[in-house]
Amino acid sequence: MSAQEYAFVVLALVGTVAAFRLVTARNVVHAALYLVVTLAMVGGVYLILAAEFVAWVQILIYVGAIVILFLFGLMLTKAPIGREALDNQQRGIALLVGLGVLAGLVFLIQNAFHWSDPKIQPIHVTTGALGESLFRQYVLPFEAVSFLLLAALIGAIVLSRKDERS
Repeated sequence: MSAQEYAFVVLALVGTVAAFRLVTARNVVHAALYLVVTLAMVGGVYLILAAEFVAWVQILIYVGAIVILFLFGLMLTKAPIGREALDNQQRGIALLVGLGVLAGLVFLIQNAFHWSDPKIQPIHVTTGALGESLFRQYVLPFEAVSFLLLAALIGAIVLSRKDERS
C-alpha cells in the first residue's frame, strides 16, 4: 500500500468513529464537535485526492461556518443540550432509514469506479473554471442559502426571546 492509501485508511477510520459518536452522543454540543471532526476528515480525504480547492472549501464553509452557526444557535436559543434533548424512542425507525440509505448508496456507487463505458470519461476541471461557474451561474442559489441560514438563526433568537418573557 502507498502512503496515500495509509492516510486514507487513517482518515476513514477517524471519520467513521467520529460519525458513529456523532449519532450516539447524548449531548448536542458534543455531537456538534464530533460533526467538526467528521467534516474535517472529509476535507482530509479531498486533500488526498488532490482536490485542494474542494478540501479547503469543505473546511472553511462546513467546519468553519455551518458548525459555528449551529453552535451559536444552540447557545443563543438556550435549547436543551443534555440527554433529554437527544433521547427519543424512534431508534428502530432511524436504523431502518439508515440501512435504506446505505443500500441506496451501495446501489449507486457499485459500478462508479469502472470506466468500461467509452462514453463516460472523467472530467478534469481547473479551480478557475469551477470558481467562474460558481460565481456566474450559481451565485443566486448561493446567496439564497446564506439568506435562509441567517433567517433561521434570527428566527431561533426571536423564538427563544419570546419564551423568556412568558
